[in-house]
Amino acid sequence: MFCAKCGSILRPKLKAGKKVLYCSCGYTKTPEGEEISTELKETVKNVKRIEVVEQTEINPKIKVKCEKCGNGVAYYWTQQTRGADEPETRFFRCTKCSYTWREYA
Repeated sequence: MFCAKCGSILRPKLKAGKKVLYCSCGYTKTPEGEEISTELKETVKNVKRIEVVEQTEINPKIKVKCEKCGNGVAYYWTQQTRGADEPETRFFRCTKCSYTWREYA
């Protein structure tokens, strides 16, 4: 038997002394085909929300002039965007206006 919500195989387990078929998404039904209220609704009610208050930059800063606002400091990182035999591309993001640009070596 398969889950009516996500299509996964239903697995058997004992719940309150009765055999039921359940899915990891929370869908549950009896072997006779009778649906039981999902456990997922109960789980979602008990979940605590996490708020992201501040985003911290982990990239190093460098003194370079922003092409857009003229600010003198930007974050930088490198990334291999072309073939392995060619140099990395260096990216910059202004600390003031968040404008992003790249420099090919």
